[in-house]
Formats: sequence, structure tokens, C-alpha cells
Amino acid sequence: MNKYEVLYILESELSDEAKGALVDKFAGVVTGMGGEVTTIDKWGDREYAYPIDYKTTGYYALMNFSADSNVPAELERQMRITDGVVRFMVTRKDK
Repeated sequence: MNKYEVLYILESELSDEAKGALVDKFAGVVTGMGGEVTTIDKWGDREYAYPIDYKTTGYYALMNFSADSNVPAELERQMRITDGVVRFMVTRKDK
């Protein structure tokens, strides 16, 4: 199993319950496919370096996980089709 991290930004206008539900949903995608979530670091609302869709703040979260090589593609697919996700980036960590 490989080690990955995903940094994603959610819309800051979402309620706290909705943000928590999305964080849990993405962790569930990893665990549902046999992976293991090691940490979830919720950074909270932060300002963007530049406006995105005329908005200046977003809710940042960083998740570290171990999984097979097919899991990041499914996680990216889920993030692409989920409303409320502004940006995301999945990277593989070095061994």
C-alpha cells in the first residue's frame, strides 16, 4: 500500500455540519476501498491567495492515508462530482 495525502478546499458558506459530513464522506471513500486514514487535519477557513469564483475564503482540510494505487483515482472522481468542493490535490508521499 502506498501513502498519499489530499488537500482539499470546501466552500466556506457551507454549514459546519455539511463540512463535517463531506470530510467524513471522503474518509469513507478511502476506508470503503480497503485503505486506512492516518490523520485528518482540519485547517478551517482561510483566505485564498487570489479570488476563486469571486470568493476569497474557503475551508481547508488535509487528509493523510494509505491505500492501493486505484483509490486516489476514485477519491478524485468523488471530489469532482461533489457540490461544495472548490479545489483538491492528491499527492503520493515518498517511501
